[in-house]
Order: sequence, then C-alpha cells, then structure tokens
Amino acid sequence: MASYYGWQFRTKLELAAAQVEWLVRRLGPDRPPVYVVTDGAYAKRPFLKRAAAAGVTVISRLRCDAALWTLPVVIPAEKRRPGRPPKYGKERIHLAELAGQTSGWQVGLFSLYGRLEAKRYRTFLATYKPAGGVIRVVMVRQDEEWVAYFSSDSDLAVGTILETVADRSALEQVFHDVKEVHGAGQQQLRHVWANVGAWNLIGWWHTLVELWAWDRKPSRSCDRSDSPWDSRERRPSHANRCQELRREALHEEFEALPSVAGLRPKILRFIRRLMRRV
Repeated sequence: MASYYGWQFRTKLELAAAQVEWLVRRLGPDRPPVYVVTDGAYAKRPFLKRAAAAGVTVISRLRCDAALWTLPVVIPAEKRRPGRPPKYGKERIHLAELAGQTSGWQVGLFSLYGRLEAKRYRTFLATYKPAGGVIRVVMVRQDEEWVAYFSSDSDLAVGTILETVADRSALEQVFHDVKEVHGAGQQQLRHVWANVGAWNLIGWWHTLVELWAWDRKPSRSCDRSDSPWDSRERRPSHANRCQELRREALHEEFEALPSVAGLRPKILRFIRRLMRRV
C-alpha cells in the first residue's frame, strides 16, 4: 500500500521535526529567533534533538514525573580527569517534591491572554537528557494545582516562556474549531490523498470564514437575543461567524426570489424567523 500511495510512514515526532526544519530553511540564515511551542507529547528526544540541530528554541510542558537532574559539578581544569566533562548532574530533581514546598516561590505580573495576570511561580536550571543538556524550568502554581514548563534555551526569561505558552491557546482554539465546527477528521474517505485534500479544504474553509467576518461588527455575528442567559460581552466564536454567514447567504437567496413581493406579511415574518434559527 505504501508503494501505491507513494507514502512513507513517519511518527508525529518525525513529522513535527520535519516541519521545523522546513520552516528554518524557508526563513533563511537571517531569520529572527524561532520559538516552537508544543505540548508534553513532543518533549521527547526524537523531536528535541532535531529542533536543537535546526537552531530553534523549544518551549513545552513537562510531565509531572519528568526525569530531571541537577547541573553537573564544574571541575577546575587542573583537577579534571581525561575525557569529556559530564553533561548531567548526579542528583535527581522531583517536581512533585518542589511543588509541595512553601519556600522558593515568587509572584510576577505577566501579559497573558490579552491582560495582565499575577502568577505564583518558581524557576530553576536543570539538565534533561531528552533535550540534550541544560534547560530552564518554570513551575506555576494556581491554588492547589501546579504545572511545569521548560525552555531549551536556559537564558530565556520567565515572562517570555509563560507568555509564549499562553499565545499557544489561540492555536488550540483553531484546532477545536476545525474539528468541532467543520468536522475535520470525520470525513469518510479511503484514499490517503483524498484525506489530505479534505484537510486542506477545511483549512481554507476556516480561513475564508474568518476573513469574511474580519471587519464586521461583533454584534452582527453574536446576536444572543434568544439566549438571555449568555453573556452579551463575549466575543463571537467561529461557530457564531459560520452561523451568521449561512443566515446572510439564505437571506440574499430569499430576497432574490421573484415571488417574494406577493407573500403575505405574516408568511414573510415567519420565514425570516426561520432563517434566524438556521
């Protein structure tokens, strides 16, 4: 089947690494710093090694049981034994133990999700074998829960790490929209290239809806008069924009009918109410 499709199997980690390498080649040697933000599933050696070789900084979530180690002890040159100096420390760092400590935490103000938020955090350097050396770890605590992130660039500021992670939420919303609103992944196609084409079409569908609604007033796409329990201030979702586009298309088609003028006003009002609920 692979020879029929001209398709070579690769894991998600390999595909992600190939995308990063493609991006670096396209940007060229004078590119700005590139930050790649992933979830914890990509914080593994096959991806991190190739991303480091491409010269990009990876920011990702850390597993609660991530195998972190202390920094290696610096040995003076005159006392150093022959061979390569150690890259990793000898003492294990347990994130859960650090999360239970009351000392070592700080409070900072960061620009997250379009507003300033105060976060309780602690940060330190550690060595992480999947990343091939030293990383910057940032732990964030909210009430009784905590989460840990890391940057492959140990000099990266805490604010940059947290703000970059927060920016990733916009991409997560796009993934949700193309799956839940447009049905990506639900297409029943047998041929692999037909599935690729369907994903490409859905991506354009999502993009064109957003472009259509770009300069429109939010109140037009977010009419919640029939939903008094909902917040009027909430911005329209992608599903709201799709609904407004369908209503406008139906309205234009209805108004273009030659026999509309002869309908009774009661029937016209009923049809317009019906189109609002489409």
